[in-house]
Amino acid sequence: MPHRAILLPGAVLPADLAYGGLIEELGPDVEAVAKDLALYATDEPPPDYTLDHEVEGVLREADERGWERFHLVGYSGGGAAGLAFTARHPDRVSSLTLMEPAWAGSWDQSPAEQALWREGARIRSLPAEQFMAAFMRLNLRPGVEPPPPPSGDPPPWMTKRPPGLRALTRAFESYDLDRDALARFDRPVHYVLGALSNPDQYQEIATRLARVFGDFTLEVYDGRHHFDPPHRAEPGRLARSLRELWDRADA
Repeated sequence: MPHRAILLPGAVLPADLAYGGLIEELGPDVEAVAKDLALYATDEPPPDYTLDHEVEGVLREADERGWERFHLVGYSGGGAAGLAFTARHPDRVSSLTLMEPAWAGSWDQSPAEQALWREGARIRSLPAEQFMAAFMRLNLRPGVEPPPPPSGDPPPWMTKRPPGLRALTRAFESYDLDRDALARFDRPVHYVLGALSNPDQYQEIATRLARVFGDFTLEVYDGRHHFDPPHRAEPGRLARSLRELWDRADA
């Protein structure tokens, strides 16, 4: 049976743009589905939006395809959604790959991570352009320059991103991610980290999750950061890592 995987993007790029290169590298013998976040299913984020919207969306996707079990891959906001899904439906997940999840519960946060979240809450009130610039800086290691904005007119989907990011970060503040349920998850967990991303967020999350999951591996990509992520910058290397992980999990 071929490997089956659902790939969840972050809160900026649509799934097809984020994962096209990776799916190509995975090859035709892998059934990989790039699924957009439920956050953007409508013109405005649902007023009652929580990560459970994403959990339900992944469940519908798998059920419609008749997939009882599958590998789950999530980047940034999609990584947070992947954690929420795994806590709720661990029996459906063959392995979990987290690529710099934007959030991983509020338990055991270090003072540095707590300070980062306070700054994130502060910048939510900024105008859209200032908010996006501050959001990008917050995700990078100090001294790392964010990528320049794309030239030309922004694509239509871009207008949804500032309100979507605000809704997503608000959802993190009120969501109860079940640490004990994650600790009972006995399948492989693979964490992908860019060395130039903000360590107060993504390294801290890796450190916390390594204490939660029994089968946890960390893969660091030198020279990469949250806006130059491996699934876009080095899809061949990541595809090899995923196939090795999936072979082990499915064995």
